[in-house]
Amino acid sequence: MFVQARVLLAVSAVAAVAITTMGAQQASAQGKERSGKEVVEATCGSCHSTGANGAPKIGDKNAWAKRASQGLSSLTEHALKGIRQMPSHGGNPNLSDLEIGRAVTYMVNQSGGDWVEPRSKTAKPAERSGEQVVKAQCSKCHEAGTNGAPKIGDREAWTPRFSKGLDTLVRSAIGGHGGMPARGGKADLSDAELRKAITYMFNKGTVPVK
Repeated sequence: MFVQARVLLAVSAVAAVAITTMGAQQASAQGKERSGKEVVEATCGSCHSTGANGAPKIGDKNAWAKRASQGLSSLTEHALKGIRQMPSHGGNPNLSDLEIGRAVTYMVNQSGGDWVEPRSKTAKPAERSGEQVVKAQCSKCHEAGTNGAPKIGDREAWTPRFSKGLDTLVRSAIGGHGGMPARGGKADLSDAELRKAITYMFNKGTVPVK
């Protein structure tokens, strides 16, 4: 009896570990925010890849153009509540509002659209490189020297500005200076991203600063 009790205890312990591990894996999987492509491949594609039940087929520009004109918010709301033969959440109640929005964006983009996939409101976005920030924002003025902005790679113009140190230059960019608005006119740029952008513009086409 004593041996059997020990065996049963050991089996129970193993089962408990297995259940705990499985639960953690499920929780981890549920916590991961899926991309639009992942959601479409797992759920939406069952109808939208073939146009089943009147669903607009992915890749059909004409079918999606009219729907895309309604905007992301409207299309996402339709998908969340369900419309015509499509059930709410596309038939998958585990999909979050964000994931639904991403799926809609993916299908629109695969059908001639050019939408930006919704970002998570909780996950920290990846930090952009200096080159990315400059090409997306800073080049609007620094490429041609608009409003007296020092041109990208023009060390003669940048050197006097660096005379007080990079930290001072970054603080100036954060608060805005002359014709340049705070953070270069893009509020979501971090201090680190501004630092990398300034360094990139100083070093572009020249010998890197040591």
